[in-house]
Amino acid sequence: MTLALISHPACLLHDMGDWHPESPARLHAIQDALVSAGLDFAVRQIDAPRATREQLERVHDRAYLDLVDATAPRQGTALLDQETRMSSHSHEAALRAAGAVVAAVDLVMTGELVAAFCSVRPPGHHAERSRSMGFCIYNNVAVGAAHALEVHGVEKVAIIDFDVHHGNGTEDIFRDEPRVLLCSSFQHPFYPNSGADTDLPHILNLPLPAGTDGQAFRKAVETHWPEALDAFRPQLIFFSAGFDAHAADDMSQLRLTEADYRWITNIVRCAANAHAQGRIVSTLEGGYDLHSLGRSAAAHIDALLGQGWRSIYG
Repeated sequence: MTLALISHPACLLHDMGDWHPESPARLHAIQDALVSAGLDFAVRQIDAPRATREQLERVHDRAYLDLVDATAPRQGTALLDQETRMSSHSHEAALRAAGAVVAAVDLVMTGELVAAFCSVRPPGHHAERSRSMGFCIYNNVAVGAAHALEVHGVEKVAIIDFDVHHGNGTEDIFRDEPRVLLCSSFQHPFYPNSGADTDLPHILNLPLPAGTDGQAFRKAVETHWPEALDAFRPQLIFFSAGFDAHAADDMSQLRLTEADYRWITNIVRCAANAHAQGRIVSTLEGGYDLHSLGRSAAAHIDALLGQGWRSIYG
């Protein structure tokens, strides 16, 4: 099986500052890890298109989109919010990041490919309907999910978010949308200090205490998510793939490893095979320790490819 790896050079030009952990080096680390693992031969590299205004308006308010347009600087930098800085290339990068997920949906829904990974930045899952937040400008996974629902006629989608931070933006956008099952695991209490009290049948949050290791993470997931996915029967599954819960990433105090990311990917891939004809779209969220990010993303992509690809490319 070939997997689409969707990115764009503009995503490397988005500049939050030399000191900032959300850096272009993140995408280089993933690409280098794919080469080291021999996975670069098993993926099809595709340039991301720009998301259109229509696609963005399905999940973001018009006034917010106007604010992003007005804030984007021609030169230098500008603050979109206290945590999210835009450079002269940031708006283009954000449009490509959201557009990557739309393109991935088109590829898997038309049957051209079964799965896709969007290696993009800025990330998206903190961006709410009417505001940016936490390095995120547009909610990339939400844009893709809405595109699947409205354009491809998908009746149900699931979003699996294993970033160390709660996907508050995705929850905000789909809070009143029962066609979307959101499963989000995150350290709690921790930024953005939300999600632990959510009580909705289609939003299954797993707040995890600091120090949670892979064994405890797996037990929590097994207790809540597989049964919910089987009952929901999604026709397309998304990953908000943040790798900042890794033990080596000092952004948090969770202690996951590459093996845990491979495991959760395999668990979800089983659900996708059972209910969604194997269709999965994954997009990068967090992950700031470059070495563990690269290894973890490679493990995730390897699991998305399944076992058969090595007999072809190995």
